[in-house]
Amino acid sequence: MLGFPCNQFGAQEPGTEAEILEFVTSKFDVDFPMFSKIDVNGDGEASLYTLLKQAQPGDGESPAIVWNFEKFLVDKQGNVVRRFPPITTPEAVADVIPEYL
Repeated sequence: MLGFPCNQFGAQEPGTEAEILEFVTSKFDVDFPMFSKIDVNGDGEASLYTLLKQAQPGDGESPAIVWNFEKFLVDKQGNVVRRFPPITTPEAVADVIPEYL
């Protein structure tokens, strides 16, 4: 699990990287790596998200990320194999990981 904060959704990540890390570790007990704040849609989107969305464009009218906590599953070979909507729990993602081991 890797976290990429983004402030493009209702300005929910306005803080500094240090403030975001403190919030997610204290409120949600996050223990996975958190990276720098990025854009996931639009002209300034991070190239990682361009790649993820090309590989798994999703079910909507657009491949755009619709809200925070959208998830992508990448297999051992680096293939983007699944995309999960924001409401999908980490536990639900964990349930499908064995298919790709």
